[in-house]
Amino acid sequence: MSFFNKIFSKKQKFQEQESVKKNTGEVSPDTLFVEQFKNKGGKFLYCTKKEEVLEYLQNIFKENSWESVLCYDELLNKDLSVIDIQKDDNAVVYYTSCEHLIAEDGSILFSSNQLKETKLTYYPLNFIVFATTSQLIHNKDKALSSIKHRFKKKIPSNISAIKDYLPHKKDPNFLNYGNTNSKNLYLLLLENL
Repeated sequence: MSFFNKIFSKKQKFQEQESVKKNTGEVSPDTLFVEQFKNKGGKFLYCTKKEEVLEYLQNIFKENSWESVLCYDELLNKDLSVIDIQKDDNAVVYYTSCEHLIAEDGSILFSSNQLKETKLTYYPLNFIVFATTSQLIHNKDKALSSIKHRFKKKIPSNISAIKDYLPHKKDPNFLNYGNTNSKNLYLLLLENL
């Protein structure tokens, strides 16, 4: 009897927790990220299979009349060869992956794995970021802990985030003057969970 009581009491507790979440307005991390990201001017494209990623990628290049791209990632370079886009170190767009998507503020976290040792400000104004749903994490603390855990032997340097996706927006905060990582950014998010 106690076995069934445990099962049914767990089910009841779960239902109560879900009810509390709905009543308090608590949203899932993925929904929170998308809301924050879009509110800050990011362009979000959700994909359920790799073919969609390639189709969206090709459409982004057509829409913006971009003929070449800067890309350091070998796996992403394969995508570019499939859609027949040329690589160029002087391109106006950068195609990259990222470390994490931060739900609490809609930012995207990068490290030297994507940026080498170059500051974000030296990269093109336009970014296309490929990410998967498994890279979504609740906050910066958890993201940094994840990086530290994943790269135990050699923690990447140059950890930076893009927090705003409207590069020409004026920031009234005097302390942020000249210190912005704003980029015109497209996010290709592939479902992998």
